[in-house]
Amino acid sequence: MGTPNDEAVLQAIFNPNTPFGDILGVDLREETEQDEDEDAVFPQAQLEQSKALELQGVMAAEAGDLSMALERFGQAICLLPERASAYNNRAQARRLQGDVAGALEDLEHAVVLSGGRGRAARQGFVQRGLLARLQGRDDDARRDFERAARLGSPFARRQLVLLNPYAALCNRILADMMGQLRGPHNGR
Repeated sequence: MGTPNDEAVLQAIFNPNTPFGDILGVDLREETEQDEDEDAVFPQAQLEQSKALELQGVMAAEAGDLSMALERFGQAICLLPERASAYNNRAQARRLQGDVAGALEDLEHAVVLSGGRGRAARQGFVQRGLLARLQGRDDDARRDFERAARLGSPFARRQLVLLNPYAALCNRILADMMGQLRGPHNGR
């Protein structure tokens, strides 16, 4: 097993468009310690139970059982309604179910509960930015990606570059030039 930096590099190589800076276990250790500080305000027994319910929800969602996932996330929220993480997870399940309004409502709860700080806020801003982008609300997406980037999200930084029309134009020109350099010389 490599260092956290090695894992982050491999994640970036094999999954370049995933928000790898926002995935627990691939983030740097200092961010994990900050997450633990965010959770320190909750009673330990309830926190462990809530995290277990969230993990069951994530596993259910990955298995395609979104109704079970939503049930588990709802139970985690009932157990610790002031903890933002379960709202972020339920938002993702709701989005996958096609309930964009419900997802946005949960993301708003997550951002408010987190105080706009920490991993939960970073994830909430990224998810909300992605939904805004899908809805064609690029200004709202840019604002959320800027907030997530300030909280350390490399994925949000990449999204900001994609939203920048000058950067997009430069990237297209560079890609065209590289294609011409690699391609045949057109009979020369």
